[in-house]
Amino acid sequence: MKTKTILLALTLCVSAPVLAQFGDGPPAVVVSEAAIEPFPLAVEALGNASANEAVSIRPVISAILTGIHFMEGQYVEAGTMLAELENVEPLAEVAGAKAAFVETETQYQRLAELYKTQAVSQSQLQELEAQLEANRASVAAAKARLAHTVVEAPFAGRLGLRRVSVGSLVGPDTVITTLDDTSVIKLDFDVPEVFLARLDPGLEVTARSAAYPDDAFTGVVSSVDSRVDPVSRTVTVRALIDNQDARLRAGMFLTVTLLKQDIQSLVIPEQAIVPDQSKQFVWLVGEGDIAELREVRTGRRRPGQVEILAGLSAGDRVITEGTQKARAGEPVEVLGRAP
Repeated sequence: MKTKTILLALTLCVSAPVLAQFGDGPPAVVVSEAAIEPFPLAVEALGNASANEAVSIRPVISAILTGIHFMEGQYVEAGTMLAELENVEPLAEVAGAKAAFVETETQYQRLAELYKTQAVSQSQLQELEAQLEANRASVAAAKARLAHTVVEAPFAGRLGLRRVSVGSLVGPDTVITTLDDTSVIKLDFDVPEVFLARLDPGLEVTARSAAYPDDAFTGVVSSVDSRVDPVSRTVTVRALIDNQDARLRAGMFLTVTLLKQDIQSLVIPEQAIVPDQSKQFVWLVGEGDIAELREVRTGRRRPGQVEILAGLSAGDRVITEGTQKARAGEPVEVLGRAP
């Protein structure tokens, strides 16, 4: 009899939440509310620098190189003469084409006067007119071939090393030098696709190089690639960095930090996430404290919190402790709220 009395007393001392844990009531859980909070974007990536414009200077035609008019590393403006090729034959072609054109033009003018007096037929005049236009085209073609004997800078920039010498036979496959416009550096880097919705032109980036460990280079995102790599699940982002001081060079390897401070995101505690294969779920506590298993789409994470992109709204209560005891459509007892 004394033993029964002790057991009864112990039973009365057990609180209702503890009884709930032993199956005599709704399971006890701790919840937290989904809330909109500042969630700055900070993505680190590795990027490759390239010139704003870059080209290998090559001649259009094959000929002997007769003159070089630049210094290695020199800054040149667009249209600056860089090299000359042998032009004896092209000059002769221009002279011959001009002579044929002048002769035909003289004949045409004489025939046009005779046509006014009906001394020649219209077909004869038209035939000579066609020949005149053909000779005019020949002059233009000869001048174009002559122009190809002069190699000019297509845009303003800095020249690289000289690869040939005067007297060399050069052609379209021969690189005379390189030309790079590095006043602005293009920086390409890959970002996981989960950040795609946050990537917009104008977003600020900060880059650092091992060559200048104490300096940071700032720029802005100019464009985002239209395709996501199906293997790495990343998208290529291009940023532009001002480089008027010419410290950055094409081909450099930079560490990039992409920043966006003014982002507000819906976040919940990380322990509320219930993964199931490739999907993510949370236990939602609705009206009447009824539990509901809901699929969510997660985004970025930070210690203790995860961003929710879809599936929840601000103010929704999610279970953070006791998820293993919740059952869909059944009530739970909310013991408290997680901070």
